[in-house]
Amino acid sequence: MRTRPRDTRIPWTSLVLAAVAALLAALLAPGAATAATGGGAAKPKESRPVYSYDRAVRESVWVDIRTDGDGDGRSDRVAVDIIRPREPAEQGRRIPVIMDASPYYSCCGRGNESQKKTYDAQGKPVQFPLYYDNYFVPRGYAVALVDLAGTNRSDGCVDIGGRSDIQSAKAVVDWLNGRARGYSSRTGGSAVKAGWTTGAVGMIGKSYDGTVANGVAATGVEGLRTIVPIGGISSWYDYYFAKGAALYDGGPDGLSDGIESPEARGHCQAVQRQLVEGAPRNGDWTSLWEARDYVKDAAKVRASVFAVHGAQDLNVRTKHLGQWWDALAQHGVERKIWLSQAGHVDPFDFRRDAWVPTLHRWFDHYLLGYDNGIEREPMADIERAPDQWSTDRVWPPSGTRATTLRPAAGPVTGVGTLGLKPAPAGTTAAFTDDPKLNEGDWSAHLDEATPGKAGFTTGPLTHDLRLSGSSTVRLTVTPSTASAHLSAVLVDLGPATIRNYAGDGEGIRTLPASSCWGSGTPGDTGCFKDTAADTEQVGYTVFSRGWADLGHYAGGKARPLTPGKPYSLTLDLAATDHVVPAGHRLALIVAGTDAGLIEPAATSPRLTVDLSRTSAQLPLVGGWAAFARATAGGHRPVPHQSTPPRGIRPVAPSHIPAA
Repeated sequence: MRTRPRDTRIPWTSLVLAAVAALLAALLAPGAATAATGGGAAKPKESRPVYSYDRAVRESVWVDIRTDGDGDGRSDRVAVDIIRPREPAEQGRRIPVIMDASPYYSCCGRGNESQKKTYDAQGKPVQFPLYYDNYFVPRGYAVALVDLAGTNRSDGCVDIGGRSDIQSAKAVVDWLNGRARGYSSRTGGSAVKAGWTTGAVGMIGKSYDGTVANGVAATGVEGLRTIVPIGGISSWYDYYFAKGAALYDGGPDGLSDGIESPEARGHCQAVQRQLVEGAPRNGDWTSLWEARDYVKDAAKVRASVFAVHGAQDLNVRTKHLGQWWDALAQHGVERKIWLSQAGHVDPFDFRRDAWVPTLHRWFDHYLLGYDNGIEREPMADIERAPDQWSTDRVWPPSGTRATTLRPAAGPVTGVGTLGLKPAPAGTTAAFTDDPKLNEGDWSAHLDEATPGKAGFTTGPLTHDLRLSGSSTVRLTVTPSTASAHLSAVLVDLGPATIRNYAGDGEGIRTLPASSCWGSGTPGDTGCFKDTAADTEQVGYTVFSRGWADLGHYAGGKARPLTPGKPYSLTLDLAATDHVVPAGHRLALIVAGTDAGLIEPAATSPRLTVDLSRTSAQLPLVGGWAAFARATAGGHRPVPHQSTPPRGIRPVAPSHIPAA
């Protein structure tokens, strides 16, 4: 995937709308921090915690989503638990809404402490998971937590990123803007209108919740001003498959079964069958996946996007981030990014002190219209080492170019080189797929001629080399059997201190002490356990990965392979931003099954790689010239001091995009 900076300016119509929103905010929002202007007028800069949290209105509304997923002859209603400051409504002022739409509020919980919704004896909401309510309600925001259809207190059926999921949240945005119907109960009840809101909505959430935010934004729904997807999926096919190679031993039906309410599980068998039949385990592209691909609809996105992802997220891989980011850039969507070294972790748990005020300013700007300058600040924050961050004005940075690197045979048998010159015709490398080995095993033995991989390295770099964006690897291989899976990984060969992304906390440690973020009540304290970086000393770092089933060499449908016949295909490697420092080496490894991350093929073939027809397109900052400069002095491989193979943990059997 070619990556280059895009024009991120907002269309003039958006500027007009922002100016109007700012004027309304100045007129309607009390308690804001202000800065005096030359004319004596006050211009809002920051919302302040001037409203009472304990007196806040806490209510539940059931919104008609205009679908009948459970086939009971009635339009489904989804439950929306709302908390909002009482004072603005008493004063006739309207406020914006922060929304988190999730399937996890009763089955699994949200956040590092797996908080669930709680209710009093009358069914009135008591605990709103996470800190959004505690922090933002006193600052003049409403917080709406939506139970997706088929979960917790909602009607309907879970359909894993399909129409039901997306309509569950979109209908709530419509209701907040007077375009849908809300009721005081799940069945019957009186009509409820949202006369207390401006209709400006910001969606936020991690994992499945962030995925729903992506999907709703891709509908172009009016009123959705911004989204903050954290570790979100952009195409559900790419969650379950990598170009035909299965990433898990189950499909969306298994996830649905894990998150549906007991009531929904009893009457959603038809939807379950559709999930099974529409998502065959052979990895073929079907209409089910087409309907769950949000990238194709990036042109419809009206909202700004603040994307957060872990560069080492092995649950929702950064391929999701890369393809979504590039599509948004192509269509001029205003956007911002935080890319950490962690796995599937919320920024509240890896950079809390910086995250909360940044999110505050983001919502103040896009939902209240405050001119606080956040949209003019550097676009990207990148974690370079645990708790060490750098910024870029645009991302990928200016001067990033897709540069073709080529593997070749090296002076040591079985240990190849990686450079700019193509290998001579007829040059090959071979390996045998060993499903017991993973990228850690390959990397630890990169300077050895082991049978399970083909490895290619530069010499020690004389200057830092930065890769920023998405890579591809084009392979021509000849299998010895009728099925084959392939992996390609990029490795930084050299010692480093990194976040322990393969550990239980995926790069963080949860501490016994707690701190409070906003106001609280006995039932919802707003206090959360502190965290710290969980670090590890390593001798190499795998920083980008891609996989494929060779049977999908020609596209979306698997085709039979003929043993002994060469096939060409391209592996898409996950987006990243990594600096290989001077003195380290950059390596490309090509192998079969990456144990713990993809499922093995039906056979374990020997694969012969035609090096003259194999190449890697890498997004190098500075392009070809930067690589030539960094590798000046030759490509003589030197042994690296390896560490024991890193244990890659498979995602839990439920395959839930973890809370």
